[in-house]
Amino acid sequence: KKENVTEELNFFGKISADQNNYIDIFPLVGGNVVSVNVSLGDYVHKGQVLATIRSTEVAGIQKDLSDARTDVLLAEKNYRVAEDMYNGKLSTDKDMMEAKGQLTKAKEQLRRSEAVSQIYNVRTGNIYSVVSPIDGYIVQKNINKDMQLRSDRSDNIFDVANTKDVWAILNVNETDIDKISMGMPAIVSTLSYPDKKFQGSIDKIFKIIDPQTNSMQARVVLDNKDGLLIPDSKATIKVLHRSNTEALAVPSDAVIFDQNKYFVLIYKSQNDIKIREILPIKQNEGTTYMATGLQEGEKVVVNNKLLIYRALNN
Repeated sequence: KKENVTEELNFFGKISADQNNYIDIFPLVGGNVVSVNVSLGDYVHKGQVLATIRSTEVAGIQKDLSDARTDVLLAEKNYRVAEDMYNGKLSTDKDMMEAKGQLTKAKEQLRRSEAVSQIYNVRTGNIYSVVSPIDGYIVQKNINKDMQLRSDRSDNIFDVANTKDVWAILNVNETDIDKISMGMPAIVSTLSYPDKKFQGSIDKIFKIIDPQTNSMQARVVLDNKDGLLIPDSKATIKVLHRSNTEALAVPSDAVIFDQNKYFVLIYKSQNDIKIREILPIKQNEGTTYMATGLQEGEKVVVNNKLLIYRALNN
């Protein structure tokens, strides 16, 4: 049948973690590392404790929280006393309003202290817990037990990546830039699984030329629910470029190459199979496009074609 001629463009690239699901984890406090509960490559869940740090900064947060709770209890007591005195005509409206204002202020301070404590994952014993913000794999680890962390540390201690979706980043030569566009289908293969094909499409084109490689990058988003695609592994990306030119197409598995010529087997019935020479204009892994040799609607043999071809020639 007639189809638009599709050209397969091959590019080299690599698998990258989805940067929207790649988190750098920094300690919010300095101190001594009490425990590290995970190793590089471990899968962790959101909220899981990755490490604990004993910190004097946490002690200050705990003290502020304790003081805020005490202040609320005292303000509540003073408010009850002021209320009783007001009901007994022993205090004024002003005294009552002041007691109520002190209670409101104390409760607001307690809420702030509780929020800070929650942000810092404060535990008893001046312990700060480092927790994972997402489900994913530990892809970087820069912390060990008994390390002393400075409070002004600028380096992260963990990287967590969720790899349910990954990116294939392809390098596009300048001569091929005009052939690449958004939404083009792509087939990705890796050295780890050379016989497995991963389907996707181009969803972003980076309009910047890398001066070192003289190439532009494009991105293909891939479903990685089976975890077979590993970030930073090399990949071959085949992009399908469909032209406006139409030509007759047959499965490439139906084409026979013999004596520097191309042939197909025309099937009319079990007793009527003929060899016919064709002239391909483009041959891809799955489809061969022809200039001459076939008519639209004719059937070709795919299964056991070589056996039939040899039998007909003999």
